[in-house]
Amino acid sequence: MLRQLIPRATAYKQSSKFVAAWASPRFYSIKAESASTAQLQELDASKLTVTKTTTPRELVPPSELVFGRTFTDHMLSIEWTASEGWHAPRITPYQNLSLDPASCVFHYAFECFEGMKAYKDSKGQVRLFRPDKNMERMNKSTSRIALPTFDRASMIDLLSKFAALEERFIPSAKGYSLYLRPTMIGTQRTLGVGPPGSALLYVIASPVGPYYPTGFKAVSLEATDYAVRAWPGGVGDKKLGANYAPCIVPQMEAAKRGFHQNLWLFGEEEYVTEVGTMNMFVALKNKETGQKELVTAPLDGTILEGVTRDSVLSLAREKLIPQGWKISERKYTMPELAEAASEGRLLEAFGSGTAAVVSPVRNISYKGQLVECGLKPGEEAGEIATSMLRWIESRQYGDEEHDWSYVVPN
Repeated sequence: MLRQLIPRATAYKQSSKFVAAWASPRFYSIKAESASTAQLQELDASKLTVTKTTTPRELVPPSELVFGRTFTDHMLSIEWTASEGWHAPRITPYQNLSLDPASCVFHYAFECFEGMKAYKDSKGQVRLFRPDKNMERMNKSTSRIALPTFDRASMIDLLSKFAALEERFIPSAKGYSLYLRPTMIGTQRTLGVGPPGSALLYVIASPVGPYYPTGFKAVSLEATDYAVRAWPGGVGDKKLGANYAPCIVPQMEAAKRGFHQNLWLFGEEEYVTEVGTMNMFVALKNKETGQKELVTAPLDGTILEGVTRDSVLSLAREKLIPQGWKISERKYTMPELAEAASEGRLLEAFGSGTAAVVSPVRNISYKGQLVECGLKPGEEAGEIATSMLRWIESRQYGDEEHDWSYVVPN
């Protein structure tokens, strides 16, 4: 019966009620309680112990850095148990984890993570970019999958100490940084399905160079309606590892056809949601008024609360509204973009995320046609994407003092 009712991957289009519920402003995602709701031992940064490596790694020349391939000397780890709460945090030499084969992370995907960066400014100071937002989002992710939450200020303190210890791995040149990967996994040894009784929060770090070593390079996208990245009531707004693995096969399919990434569509209306693993922005002119509008999908439970997304929106409201722009968090569709492009009203499009900051889009394959996204021949980025990169980097590297940039104490 199920096979008759849902014969193929595009079956989600058949459920108009499902899509209508998602499109309704009343839709919301689950507000989960965390595993650490009980009054257990709080995360205490003052209990940190540090064991330094006796075999420091050689630094890789900045020009040879590949994203996520090189790692630093140390790692930060903190265990949690349901009976005691958070144990004392430790910084130790980078090493393999030892986990029981029955650990629940392997069987039921109790895993979430964050992506953030540490930068070195012109004075040699180490800076974190908006770590409060990353830690807020991580707590939302952990609580959604019954893992413990933590005190954000304590965790930022620990991240600062970790980044300061690994300072030598951060190249001083603009465009380089230290990518930090806080991760939490369920470690309870059980095949039973239930809230984990133990967990591990750990942080590793990787020195990285510019996402585009030769400068901005606009990408081509394939509008994807045969697979779904996220759905109403799901966990698309959380940074769970389980959200990422299912996206690889569609990405490989798009690559076979010559496209860099998927543009994820949803429902019969073909709502634009995200691009690859990034939030999506488009700049277009209103058909009736001609007013310029920067648009991104709203946080409706299916869209990841990107820190860079929030930064782009904040900067746009600060700098573009005075120029007459309208800044919108609203639902928009692929047919709307195609129409705007055909009428010369689609000015530019770009993704936003930690790795690339902004990623310009040249065109989108849609129903056998290429929808051009406003770039001229030979042009790799539009005016808004270029400005956003400059504005954000200025705050990341401390060229503009701002409360988004957290200076790590010496």
